[in-house]
Amino acid sequence: MKILDLVVKHKWYDMEESGEKPEEYRALSDHWVKRFLRIDTGREGALRYLASLPTNQVWQEYTHVRLHRGYTSTTMLFEIKSMHIGVGNPDWGAPKEEVFIIKLGELI
Repeated sequence: MKILDLVVKHKWYDMEESGEKPEEYRALSDHWVKRFLRIDTGREGALRYLASLPTNQVWQEYTHVRLHRGYTSTTMLFEIKSMHIGVGNPDWGAPKEEVFIIKLGELI
């Protein structure tokens, strides 16, 4: 089991806990590209390599995501259904641009 730890705002945590929000978003930034995809960019920025990656991008093998309610000790663990790049739901906190989308599975 490989767990991805993410800190989320209280509002989104509560919505995910109730099942109202079934996905979590992260920006397409160098930080998240390096964390989610298995690519070696050396000293170059990771984001510039994103456009040239094949459509079957090599994702890290995360099986579960542990969501932290802000910077508190309150957490919950979900299975990860899928991870992909797309446009998320603005009602669930997604910007109006492409982001990493983590589809939440069963609450453990």
